Amino acid sequence: MPLSLPTASLLAGVLLWACLRLVRSILKKSPLDNIPGPASKSFLKGNFEELANPDTAFAYHRKISDHYGGIIKVHGPFQTTPKVPIFYDVTYKLREAISQLASQGPCEVDLLSWMSRTALELIGQAGLGYSFDPLLVGAPEHPYVESTKMLIPLISRLLFFRQRWLLDILPWKDAHELRDIIDVIYDTSITIYDSKKEAFAAGDGKVTDQVGGGKDILSILMRANMEATTEDKCPESEVIAQMSTLIFSAMDTTANALARVLHLLSENQDAQDKLRAEINKAREEHHGELLFDELISLPYLDAICRETLRLHPPVAFTIREAHADAVLPFSKPVRGIDGNLMENVMIPKGTPLLMSMLSSNTNPELWGPDSYEWKPERWLSSLPETVLGARVPGVYSHLMTFNGGNRACIGFKFSQLEMKVVLCVLIEQFRFSLPEGKKIIWRMNNIAAPSVEGHREPELPLMVELVKKTGNSYKP
Repeated sequence: MPLSLPTASLLAGVLLWACLRLVRSILKKSPLDNIPGPASKSFLKGNFEELANPDTAFAYHRKISDHYGGIIKVHGPFQTTPKVPIFYDVTYKLREAISQLASQGPCEVDLLSWMSRTALELIGQAGLGYSFDPLLVGAPEHPYVESTKMLIPLISRLLFFRQRWLLDILPWKDAHELRDIIDVIYDTSITIYDSKKEAFAAGDGKVTDQVGGGKDILSILMRANMEATTEDKCPESEVIAQMSTLIFSAMDTTANALARVLHLLSENQDAQDKLRAEINKAREEHHGELLFDELISLPYLDAICRETLRLHPPVAFTIREAHADAVLPFSKPVRGIDGNLMENVMIPKGTPLLMSMLSSNTNPELWGPDSYEWKPERWLSSLPETVLGARVPGVYSHLMTFNGGNRACIGFKFSQLEMKVVLCVLIEQFRFSLPEGKKIIWRMNNIAAPSVEGHREPELPLMVELVKKTGNSYKP
């Protein structure tokens, strides 16, 4: 079958670009040539297939970190204020829904779905003043939930074909699904923005009547934008784009981190019992619902969250590009391919840099020989001097989980509070355990996600049962 003109032009352009890259790579020498690293297995994919393969990437990252150390050359293709009442209100709806499911005895529940729905509702109410989901059993998921759940796996499969015009013309089902998902995300942002805009036009009373009472992040942003001078105003298109960033970044990462904690607690029943006892004691001492200061002061809850985010960062790595020539110093000398020790390397402008949060967080030279083990107790005493002295530039607890510098996650405090409120409410009420006959595996998509072995769909089926209080402990 002859190729259409657009498709033929696209293929010709890609082939020409690849040839130019090949000639350049052969003729041009780089100071990075002496950095050791794994050999490329494919001209077309470089090491990227191993680095980003959802099924094997976790093991590959550990393998190359252990073998080559902290500096590795890899080959590319072709080379706010806490809103605790809102958090509790939403989480109590989640608790009621799961209680209904488990009312007749232990049952299997897809916790990833419920964590995603809860995370979307929390950022909806606290961030946008908008309710996405009543969190009722049997209620359909908002289209946004399903869209974001499938967005990352699709992006991973379409790594180099993300332009809108390409998605329209490529004869691939994945490309068209990605296009439709992007439309759902954009249309949702438009709907929320327009409803907020209409409320402002009707007066402040209408705004305060909305979810969040006009104190959500979007209302504050829009009010400030309306009062700004002409040169300081953000165009509507930028505000809408920021909304999509806010919703997406606050949903999938935190939802999947919560799913990871519940999975780990299902595997470690002693840790689950210890956490439940801590929460029970705190609730008794403070006579009910824990306020912000009381919640963040629970040591074992904090240790579980920190250790999970250390060992299992939702985003394992990120890619940056050098905007100027720079000299990168090494924390310790690296032996180059030529056998000589190197204390730094010159990074040419335009060099892509893959920063592994996973490797930094699990570096045995910093965290010790048990760095790959889940041990919440490590946070209940002083951290090793090697960690304290490493000056890791992350914004959170000597970790790179939330990145650092100007590109650090702006919502990491929001995420921590959300995790602690949800865990506090759920662990007190329910016992979580592993289902029989189903092996849960985690895939390194852009955001790590669980699924059942043999299936591709993201899900986390766990057994859930109500627990009852007997004295100072809980029993099924």
